[in-house]
Amino acid sequence: MFNPLDWLLGLFSLDIGIDLGTANTLVSVRDRGVVINEPSVVAIEKKTKKVLAIGHEAKEMVGRTPANIVAIRPLRDGVISDFDVTEKMLEYFIGKVHDNVFMLIPRPRVIVGLPSGVTEVEKRAVYDAALNAGAREAYLIEEPMAAAIGAGLDVTGASGNMVIDIGGGTTEVAVIALGGIVVARSVRVAGDEMDEDIINYARQKYNLLIGERMAEQAKIAAGSAYPLAEEILFPLRGRNLVSGLPEEIEVSSVEIREALANSVNIIVDTVKSAVDDTPPELIADLMKDGIALAGGGALLRGLAERLSDETHIRVYVADDPLTCVAKGSERALENLEVMRKVLTSTDRGSTLH
Repeated sequence: MFNPLDWLLGLFSLDIGIDLGTANTLVSVRDRGVVINEPSVVAIEKKTKKVLAIGHEAKEMVGRTPANIVAIRPLRDGVISDFDVTEKMLEYFIGKVHDNVFMLIPRPRVIVGLPSGVTEVEKRAVYDAALNAGAREAYLIEEPMAAAIGAGLDVTGASGNMVIDIGGGTTEVAVIALGGIVVARSVRVAGDEMDEDIINYARQKYNLLIGERMAEQAKIAAGSAYPLAEEILFPLRGRNLVSGLPEEIEVSSVEIREALANSVNIIVDTVKSAVDDTPPELIADLMKDGIALAGGGALLRGLAERLSDETHIRVYVADDPLTCVAKGSERALENLEVMRKVLTSTDRGSTLH
């Protein structure tokens, strides 16, 4: 039924799509695109639990804080591990979107992307956090569905689409048709696990202890899933575990690829398992249209080529893969009546305040 109040609020409020990621949180706003892309890190004072910094500023503190300050990531493997801190982080990002906006603007409608494997309790936690953080209405959408919408795929049509969304904590694989997920796989191996692989490799092979930031830099600069036309050298800096002194070693992209091999193999096997369970009619669609690769992990060199070789289906990197989930979430909210069936069940409880 047409509600004049809802219509009026919709004209003036901001529709916000949030990719609540383990590594980074992205916020997309109607008519403005992605306006926030910051690390999902919060620095708090241990005794008082006071929030000192959020996002970029907090990430700079990781591994460098004094004893009374701790920099934490409130999401692990794509789900909330610290509800209170996540709520404060959401409140900060939603508030930041409203900076320099007319103060009488209604509170926003918010849609949050979540991994497809989360439990009902975890869904409810995110839903409640969004409402408590200032949302007028809150909705949830599965990340692979949001990624598919953000990648420009027609998720409501009869033709099958497949998306692989590799984030910080989880890799989501989904085959989508007629507005629903036909086949889904979620594995808690993604960007964070790759960083850990590099840390372990440096320790085992070179007795070198490196931090998460150095491992991430090595992954971005020299990481690959497929032999490169020209291999890359990268300096790893850390502490020698034998002498206890600082040390720098130069590693090649061949070694980084070797370090990442286990995580990449798990992702490849997960994709092959999803393809194996896909109905033949949809396989024919995938062979025609290809498979979209989204998320930060899509930027790993040679991953699309490796997956294409393994699945015998063309795999391509979506345009601006980092923002697919945030943009897709916001677009789903723009066309709420059409997209309502792609939202997860918890959205039925969304409230108008």
